[in-house]
Amino acid sequence: MDRRNFFQGSAAAAAAGLAGCAATGNAAGNARTPFAVNSIAIPIVGSDEVFPVRRIYCIGRNYAAHAREMGSDPNREPPFFFQKPTDAIQNVAPGTVPDHPYPTLTRNYHYEAELVACIARGGRNIPVATALEHVYGYTLGLDMTRRDLQRAMGDEKKPWEIGKSFDHSAPIGPIHRVAQIGHFTKGAIWLKVNGATKQSADLSQMIWSVAEQIAKLSEANEIYPGDIIYSGTPENVGPVVRGDVIEMHIDGLPNLSVKIV
Repeated sequence: MDRRNFFQGSAAAAAAGLAGCAATGNAAGNARTPFAVNSIAIPIVGSDEVFPVRRIYCIGRNYAAHAREMGSDPNREPPFFFQKPTDAIQNVAPGTVPDHPYPTLTRNYHYEAELVACIARGGRNIPVATALEHVYGYTLGLDMTRRDLQRAMGDEKKPWEIGKSFDHSAPIGPIHRVAQIGHFTKGAIWLKVNGATKQSADLSQMIWSVAEQIAKLSEANEIYPGDIIYSGTPENVGPVVRGDVIEMHIDGLPNLSVKIV
């Protein structure tokens, strides 16, 4: 078993032991099912617990320069969100460089480095002033993108899912609790490919802060414990090919690295 599957499998197995963590809708907690579906979870630093993931939300074009490079006007555009499936998560342990599979159907596979906020308290229409009280912790993650497919769907006025919401498209580090590290309003965020810097910005350059993202998102959807929010990427997104090593950094968090295979 390779390291990537080990970390995914171990987190999923641990999450399966959390009774009722993924129970939603009208399904009874003890209902019999014809097959088993693994729960998805992220390790929590300094704990034997894991964070069960309910939904993955991603905000689009949340740094002005990135919005411009994608052809948008950051001064006019309200925040918008899309989702990835929970099983897109690839848990990446600090200090490791697990294999990350180059996906099918694309010839233009892009990295996007992002701060990730992890929610422990739900709500609807959450005020900005109290939004950060809903955050359990933070980590860093990659929003991997089949850019050619995303652009083709956009040109045809079709949904983006095939470009954004696919297997292994959300590599992510372990969660650091707010009580340990506080909240992130500024600090360097960068990404390197094979040691060469590709993205470099500061979290303070986000158009919509984490608190504002939570408030806006909760107007559209009631958020719940277990939701995570990818907070947008800086400018200079770009392609990777097999053999490339991605290294991502956010001040205050251990770096995240993967190798494209």
